[in-house]
Amino acid sequence: MKILLVEDEPALLIAMRQFLEEEGYVVTTAASFVKATQALNDYDYDCLVVDISLPDGNGLNLIRQLKGNDRSAKATTAQMAQPGLIIISAKDSLDDKLVGLELGSDDYITKPFHLPELNARIKSVLRRRFFGGNNLISYGDITVDPLAHRVNVQERSLDLTEKEYHLLLFFLANTNRLLTKAAIAEYVWGDHMDGADSHDFLYTHIKNLRRKLIDAGCPDYVRTRYGAGYMFSTAP
Repeated sequence: MKILLVEDEPALLIAMRQFLEEEGYVVTTAASFVKATQALNDYDYDCLVVDISLPDGNGLNLIRQLKGNDRSAKATTAQMAQPGLIIISAKDSLDDKLVGLELGSDDYITKPFHLPELNARIKSVLRRRFFGGNNLISYGDITVDPLAHRVNVQERSLDLTEKEYHLLLFFLANTNRLLTKAAIAEYVWGDHMDGADSHDFLYTHIKNLRRKLIDAGCPDYVRTRYGAGYMFSTAP
């Protein structure tokens, strides 16, 4: 899952990034309003963690900008679900919290906070946004427990690499949607994929995930759309 952290305190930003990357997230950071705006224009994210007080703007205005873009965007069958939003602030301001919630944020956390608490809130937001609030993600013969980082196929435990696990989560968050190779690579491997000459390596990871699912007794849910990308679906 891809996270955007918007925070102007360097030490906190580094700590959050390192912690969340160790938890398996793909993390992009921005220390200013301008850089955050650019990051939002360049990529899609599963969750935004936004500090209200930025040196060159207000995090609430960043959320207003994002929501304005969402309303103006045309809906398509391939459009990703809207990202989760968590506001962080150095002050426990009821007014800021109410404004943030009215703008559509999912949660509000006040500094100082423990990084495991932030991680728990991100997981909660992602479950609500993408998986209906369920602690267990079920699709066909597949069951995923995100808290335990465990995948089962027909109650049989599946041993996946870190990349295969996040690839599966991305597919499950976007079932029945056509996903391009570029979109998959960006979400699972991060911003450094911009410089890649091709996404042919992605075929190997998808092939391995596909093989492990089938060997465990799962039907083949991965649909290849040659020249376009992939779709994860129980439909034929």
